[in-house]
Amino acid sequence: MKAAVLREVRKPLQIEDVQISKPGAHEVLIRTAAAGLCHSDLHFIEGSYPFPLPAVLGHESAGVVEAVGSEVRTVKPGDHVITCLSAFCGHCEHCLTGHMSRCQSPETKRGADEEPRLTQDSRPLPQFLNLSSFAEQMLVHEHALVAIRKDMPLDRAALIGCSVMTGFGAVSHTANVRAGETVAVIGCGGVGLSIINAAAIVGASRIIAVDMVSSKSNLAMSFGATDFVDASDGDAVAKVLQLTSGGVHHAFEAIGLAKTAEQAFNMVARGGTATVVGMIPPGQTVNLMGAAFLGEKKIQGSIMGSNRFPVDMPRLVDFYLSGKLKLDELISRRIKLEEINEGFDEMKTGQLARSVVIF
Repeated sequence: MKAAVLREVRKPLQIEDVQISKPGAHEVLIRTAAAGLCHSDLHFIEGSYPFPLPAVLGHESAGVVEAVGSEVRTVKPGDHVITCLSAFCGHCEHCLTGHMSRCQSPETKRGADEEPRLTQDSRPLPQFLNLSSFAEQMLVHEHALVAIRKDMPLDRAALIGCSVMTGFGAVSHTANVRAGETVAVIGCGGVGLSIINAAAIVGASRIIAVDMVSSKSNLAMSFGATDFVDASDGDAVAKVLQLTSGGVHHAFEAIGLAKTAEQAFNMVARGGTATVVGMIPPGQTVNLMGAAFLGEKKIQGSIMGSNRFPVDMPRLVDFYLSGKLKLDELISRRIKLEEINEGFDEMKTGQLARSVVIF
């Protein structure tokens, strides 16, 4: 099969032939239909997060089941599915207490003594975030995917696999935003726009979008923002405090920088909560004024929207098909696998919401 392989950090991905194994007992072989380009992939391409190379990247995807292992009961060949990087075992402490996105059990991967899922010229290729979806096929654990309605377009379904689930879950699960509360969102990329959309759906009374690119104002408003703050023109924190007479109930950081995490904390009012959704690179330290905690301000992290994806993702599909969830507007470009490097170059400009590889 054809796949986009990262051989060296800060180098273009190479379109190469890669071999894929057959499904084990609890594994599913998927024909990839679409894969979104996520900023998390860019972190690994640029070396911000270490990962063994060469590797096939990609983790935001949807496709059609081609074959299943002998013990798989949740899906069958022909099913349309969304994948999720937060594969879960189902019986560790995190899974049993309803925090499946925290599961790190090795059971969802193949052991070192087993044949690898991906190889190239008889050499193993590490699987990226349980998926490696920049490829024509994926071989994943059955707890890394969920079946969805067949009337759901798969290019839009792919977005639910990461950015939409991450943003929506951060609002509804991690932060538990309530109707009438106020929200600020730093970063209007795919995840940030999904946070805005989710905040609007749950009934936030005021949603302030914050971004360095002023041209994203109209896009943010179309997703449900009530205000837009141009962070390139003055002190964004001061502007949010002024708009809200003292700060918001919830601030979300959707970029992945220590500086913007600090800004999110400083934007919340007494008793408010800052939720860091972006991937802050190793080595960056978040510095906060200790006295601020006397006002019962809180800061927390969110991984993949604290999801229970086998339940959440089909519901998000229903939200889209009923007109509540905005996915069409998230896709800036549909590209071929061979155009993937161009897609990442465009991502770096900050002008696009999402590019999606169509197979």
